[in-house]
Formats: sequence, C-alpha cells, structure tokens
Amino acid sequence: MSMGAVAGRNDDGNDENPERTPRVGAAVRRRRRALDLTLAAVTERSGLSVPFLSQIENDRARPSMRSLQRIADALDTTAVQLLAASDATRTVDVVRAGDPGGLVPGTGVRPLTRGTHQVHALEFTGEENAGREFRHRNDELMYVADGAVEVEAEGRVHRLGRGDSILLSGGVRHRWHAVEPDSRVVVVAVADHVEILEP
Repeated sequence: MSMGAVAGRNDDGNDENPERTPRVGAAVRRRRRALDLTLAAVTERSGLSVPFLSQIENDRARPSMRSLQRIADALDTTAVQLLAASDATRTVDVVRAGDPGGLVPGTGVRPLTRGTHQVHALEFTGEENAGREFRHRNDELMYVADGAVEVEAEGRVHRLGRGDSILLSGGVRHRWHAVEPDSRVVVVAVADHVEILEP
C-alpha cells in the first residue's frame, strides 16, 4: 500500500491523516536545500526518520500538523510558512488563446505562462530580431509550430522547419530569426532564478 493513499501510522509512530495537511514536499525540500542540510541532519534535528522525511519531500506521505511543526523547527521556520510556500507552488493556470492582454502590444509575442514559475514559455509569431543575441543561465527549448527559422548557436546555423526543435543549454550564446512569413515558434526556458543542481 502507498503511504500517500491511506491514513494510518507512519514509520515514526505518529498518526498521519493525508487529509489533515496539504502536500508540502516541494516547500520542505527547497527550505532544506537552502539551509544546505541533508535528510540525515533534519532527522537529527526533528527526530523523524530519513525514510519518512524522504516520503514527505516526494509527496508520498503527508505529515500531521505535529510532525510538520517538528520539521519546521528543524528547518528554522514555521509550519505556517511551509504551508504558505506549498500553496504558492501548486498552481494550475490555463492560458487561453483569446485571453485579453495575452499579446504583448506592438509585438508578435504571446506569454504562455503567467506569474513567476520555474519555467517561462513564450510564443513568437512573425519576425524576430536576428541581430539580438541571447544567453540564458538555464536551458531553453525552441519548437517550430509553423513556418521555418534559422538559429545561430556556437558558430553554427541550424535551419528548423515545422515540427523541429532545438535545445540550447544554459550559457550558449544564440540568435534566431524567422525565414518564412507568419512563422510561429514556442520557446520554453527554465527561469533564471532557478538554480540547477548537478546530480
């Protein structure tokens, strides 16, 4: 049986009710990493086991309010702050094609995401300034939905047609432009504020 699927006792002997608290795994993991702590260090501070903390971070278990407070104390924060951070990370936002204000005035650029998230996504229609060079901290994926574009990266020119994509890793200098009228390109990039951790 899955820990996330049933209520009962966890391996720390606490009564856990999955409906009692929302999933807080991402918030706990971010806070632990920000403090540069291992799961073992949080175990030592909280008295909760490594497997249980791992299940919480991976949203396979939900802690009781008592356990959440122990985790918060171990992470030098409060349960309220962890819950608030958790709420902020669980977003479902549909952007419709005809949403007012969706198109950046005077451009052929339409944001496909709203707010601050771990990824940014834009749709470009028409010409893009070929003279402008881009260099992003994190990875970027370009997908040609219609038409054709040329992408210059690392000293090479890549011609992409409908259905083609190109991945540009963080730090790669590049520029691109449409070579057919009404070309449509979707660009998805990992946000600059996200720090990519090597495995």
